[in-house]
Amino acid sequence: MNDKPAAGVPRKLGLRRIDAVPTTAMPVRSSTARSDAGRTPEGKSTGGKGAEEKDAVGKIPEGTSGDRKPGTGEGKPAEEIPTAEPSSAGRGASVAVAAPPVAQAAPPWPPVPHRDPAPLWPAPEGPASRRVLYAGAAAGVAAAAMLPMDVPGIGWVLTGAVAVVGVFTATGRRSPESIAWAVTALLLLSVSTFLTADWLFSLCVLAACAAGSLAVTDGRTLRGVVLGGVALGIAPFPSIKWAARGLKAARPEHHDKALGRTILISAGLLLVFVPLLAGADAAFAGLLGDLVPEFDIVSPFEWGFLFVTIGLGTIGACYVQATALPLDAEPHTRRTVSRREWAVPIGLLVVVFAVFVGVQLASLFGGDDYVQRTAELTYAEYARSGFWQLLAVTVLTLVVIGVATRFAATGTAADRRWLRGLLGGLAGLTLVIVASALSRMWAYQQAYGFTALRLLVFSCEVWLAAVYLMVIGAGVKLRAAWLPRSMVATGIATLLVLAALNPDRFIAEHNVERFQATGKIDLPYLATLSVDAVPAFDPLGPAVRDCLLVRMKSDLADTRDWYAWNLSRERARPLLDAVPWDRSCDIGYSTTR
Repeated sequence: MNDKPAAGVPRKLGLRRIDAVPTTAMPVRSSTARSDAGRTPEGKSTGGKGAEEKDAVGKIPEGTSGDRKPGTGEGKPAEEIPTAEPSSAGRGASVAVAAPPVAQAAPPWPPVPHRDPAPLWPAPEGPASRRVLYAGAAAGVAAAAMLPMDVPGIGWVLTGAVAVVGVFTATGRRSPESIAWAVTALLLLSVSTFLTADWLFSLCVLAACAAGSLAVTDGRTLRGVVLGGVALGIAPFPSIKWAARGLKAARPEHHDKALGRTILISAGLLLVFVPLLAGADAAFAGLLGDLVPEFDIVSPFEWGFLFVTIGLGTIGACYVQATALPLDAEPHTRRTVSRREWAVPIGLLVVVFAVFVGVQLASLFGGDDYVQRTAELTYAEYARSGFWQLLAVTVLTLVVIGVATRFAATGTAADRRWLRGLLGGLAGLTLVIVASALSRMWAYQQAYGFTALRLLVFSCEVWLAAVYLMVIGAGVKLRAAWLPRSMVATGIATLLVLAALNPDRFIAEHNVERFQATGKIDLPYLATLSVDAVPAFDPLGPAVRDCLLVRMKSDLADTRDWYAWNLSRERARPLLDAVPWDRSCDIGYSTTR
């Protein structure tokens, strides 16, 4: 054993390192007591016994080590206990040295009770009601019977009407705003009854879905409006289990056989008498031919797809109504940035926009001569080169305003004044940029002709101008709860105005006028328009008109079913039927961009 003292410890303390400490306190005698224990009262040594004790004292007895196993007397031998050198006053006295306490293990933490997290979208407590099931079945049957998947037709608005009535009847939703949005959705679907332009029809269907989501949800903020649309899109999937529970609960137990017999008897009577009556009268047979869709091997799959898709979509709308979705819930702690953090970058952006607007005003009022002197371009080329960049600036600025409004601190009156001033100035300058973009697009179309894409982006710029006006209005009181739904409403209104304009016919008429004024026309592009443009081709003469019409004859194929009826298609049908299929003409390929 190493008896050298530890570094930095005085030797007179007599400390010695040990490897183990006894677990219990025991009396240990000092060295003086050990020496006196081996002597008689006369001062003589007792011999061997005292010597043995001298060797044994100061060591931990075997079997008392702190390393012994619990419940046994076995253990490892321990080292000597360090003791201090006794003083002269304490000689002969027995000193009890207590062993250091052993650290006890901390008690275990109490078990944390398991709690399932609250579901993001709680399911309705009860099963789907009979009204919900009937609404889904009615909408699915209507879609399978009269929804033309590949062409616009009256069947779209009829199917939508069945779905809307079913949802409002099943859910009991009666608020005026919900009814207004539902009527708006039907107006958008009714475009398929009057026009045949595929691109316009697709936009109207998407806008009708957006209006339908606002009719069945209550989101007010931008977050709520977006989440409401997403919820309506995914609701058919969780509603399957809900509808299955409703079917199980609504299944009759005592009338299954009677219902089956009723269906079999009705089907048998129809199968017997309907063919007999159709064979007896040609007019009745023709009516049946118009009412009953043509059947082929693909028809059952198409009908099943439409039934499931539209039926589950209707049940999903009821599912959204039956659940309380926190669409407008905001986090309790809203992180904001100080005035310096947002005012400096927004202020720099306002300065840049002000300089740009000054240049734009000179271009707008200077006209073609000013542009040719400064940019060395014609005004049409100048307009063509900058429109898309200005459109991107318009959209990105709207994002900047939204982010600044969301995170800017508004705790003091000074913060609110700075926010109104800078964002209002930015929105006002952006309105001038929007006006410049509209001017450029109009000049572009006058120079190169009208197309559907150019007319569409022109309409989008008009809508963005209305959005910026609403943003300025919302910034006056820094209250924008009404803004998200108003943005959607103005967008739908712009689309309806565009549909009322009959865009394909509008494009054809302006291109024909341009041809009469300049002798330039893009016939291959005009041939790609829908039959909505047919009445505008008369000024071109029979030869050119027939070359365009023969390209459109295929639009009339498979459109004689009653549910595919369309006003524009029916008006153009006599002219298109009069053009023979073998009419040959070469008008080349479109180079319009």
